[in-house]
Amino acid sequence: MEIIDSHHHLWDLNLFQYAWMPENNPILRQSYVPDDLAPIFETYSISGSVVVQADQTVEEAKFLLKCANDFPWIKGVVAWVDLQNENVGDTLDELIGLGPLVGIRHQIEEEPDQEWLLRGQTLAGLKAVSDRNLSYDLLVKPVHLNQIPSVCNELPDLKMVVDHIAKPNILDQELQPWSDLIYKLHPYENLFCKVSGMVTEADHNDWKPQDLLPYVQTVKEVFGIDRLMWGSDWPVCLLAADYKEVMDAALFALGEASSEEKDRFMFGSAAEFYRLK
Repeated sequence: MEIIDSHHHLWDLNLFQYAWMPENNPILRQSYVPDDLAPIFETYSISGSVVVQADQTVEEAKFLLKCANDFPWIKGVVAWVDLQNENVGDTLDELIGLGPLVGIRHQIEEEPDQEWLLRGQTLAGLKAVSDRNLSYDLLVKPVHLNQIPSVCNELPDLKMVVDHIAKPNILDQELQPWSDLIYKLHPYENLFCKVSGMVTEADHNDWKPQDLLPYVQTVKEVFGIDRLMWGSDWPVCLLAADYKEVMDAALFALGEASSEEKDRFMFGSAAEFYRLK
């Protein structure tokens, strides 16, 4: 089975600040560069990946694009740009010229304004993303899910993916209100979902694959296999699990699936969504 990891990070603490990162966390507070990930990919036969921004700077975008140019197994880069800047189109054009830019992400979950996604400037920036045939990663929490249909209706040609199944409260095994909110996303065919980032929403020291089952079964029902993709969220996942544990848990939680459906989940959805070459 060919595998694409649709969501991992790379970071260099000598270059960037990573404001979201806890100061006293020894697992996260170290640099993770392509040479650290390459042997893991070789061990588990990962054929390609999408690296996702972790610092909200254009300089980091250029760093990730250089990584992709230097390491061909990085098939695509999801970078950050300031969507509210009136010159965002020029920035996107510059980055497109530097390497395999496939999408954009903003850390919406960190925004004090819970309606940041619906701002006029944000939507104008997303229109510039859509016009360049790029996609948008939605880093959101359940509180933001009711805003996504408005964006889908406003920008029907923009392909978007919900990162980390929108971070439900797996620790306390709460399905609501997350479940009701995510079911409302079912009609929007331009919307995909990443089965990623779940182990870090569970008990870091005592999670079980069974804990993920009701959440993955929910998004499987909402989006269908055709719009689900697997991602490791490495190295953030290391807070709770190693790479293989994350992959095995996702496949377990997917439940009964044909070989074709597993191929779609582990490879085809990401390849199609991000237009990977």
